[in-house]
Amino acid sequence: MTARWPSWRTDLVISLVSFLGGLVLYAAGGWRMFLGASLWSGVPHWVLLVPLAVMAGCCLLRRVAPGTGEAIGLVALAADTLLGGSLGTALIFTQVVYDACVYGRPWLWRANLIGSVAASVLAAAVGVVAAGDWRGVVLGLVVALVAVLPTLTGISVRQYRDQARVQRLRAEQTARLAAWERRQAVADERARMARELHDVVANQLSAIAIHATAVLSAPDPSPQLVRQAVEQIRQSSVSGLAEMRQMIGLLREDGGSDDPATRPGLASLPQLVAQARADGLAVDLHTAGLDRVLPVSVDFAAHRIVRESLTNAWKHGTGAVVLNVDVDGDRVLIETDNALRPDAASTGSGHGLIGMRERAALLDGTLTAGAEDGRWRLRASLPVRHTEEAGV
Repeated sequence: MTARWPSWRTDLVISLVSFLGGLVLYAAGGWRMFLGASLWSGVPHWVLLVPLAVMAGCCLLRRVAPGTGEAIGLVALAADTLLGGSLGTALIFTQVVYDACVYGRPWLWRANLIGSVAASVLAAAVGVVAAGDWRGVVLGLVVALVAVLPTLTGISVRQYRDQARVQRLRAEQTARLAAWERRQAVADERARMARELHDVVANQLSAIAIHATAVLSAPDPSPQLVRQAVEQIRQSSVSGLAEMRQMIGLLREDGGSDDPATRPGLASLPQLVAQARADGLAVDLHTAGLDRVLPVSVDFAAHRIVRESLTNAWKHGTGAVVLNVDVDGDRVLIETDNALRPDAASTGSGHGLIGMRERAALLDGTLTAGAEDGRWRLRASLPVRHTEEAGV
């Protein structure tokens, strides 16, 4: 709409309509309404059209220079008053004052308010003195109608526009914040899916790679060794595909991911250990308190950490690994310990450790892992009471 009808056209229309309205009032006898006669005798009444035209021209400055327009309008009003005063010029001046309060600088409407009130009081006093009667106060009322009333109207409109502008800015900020939160949620969801994908795929692929490397490294592998390795590779592949389908199913369901029956937990710890032993990792398991019912988030995170810790013990360590899973009233403690592999520094990408630390941090827990005194050690502590109180 603004492109179709520019603001300058609106100002031009207001100026022309004001001037034409003043001409109509002039033709109807609305001139020399205040003093009744000109201070200069012999001046023709059509001279009043000059301040009328100037006042109408001030409307063209309502947006670009409202202060200048009001100053010119004051001069035109003063000249009109000295010539006897016309109704049309006074009415157009109210528009000029209104525009100055709406479009001018903040100090301008304050100056208008103070000046118009002072002028009204002064005019009332002058009217009483000049008339010698209290009825002379009507002169102050006329000044109030011409100056104070449009000033108050302009201030109200300006405050309304300022409030609307503030609300619009707040709405834009809220929209930007909502967009940022959506992007952050998408990024968090991608990170979570990447972590789940790593936990599901990397463990099984690591087992496949180890068995394949063992067969290829053998100088003259026997058919029994090849068959055993192929069986382990097949078992790891089938297990990985099953877990992949389960993860995809959970991602497709709405609200189904919080069902304990569909999410693995410490109840499957024997199967994890059996799988690790079948893959060739000797595991010495020690457990306590596994009969306790854990929050779903803690149970799921503990399962993932145990699984990834066994994979890391396989990658970074050698020989038998001691796995300790202890559940008490305050926390779930997971510890692994085995001898450090000589070439462990160049093994793995580190995503598994990052994922485990993120899981522990989400539950306000801690996780440390690394080489220590020639051994590979991992220790994770997941609080239980905090998650129970939070309803997780």
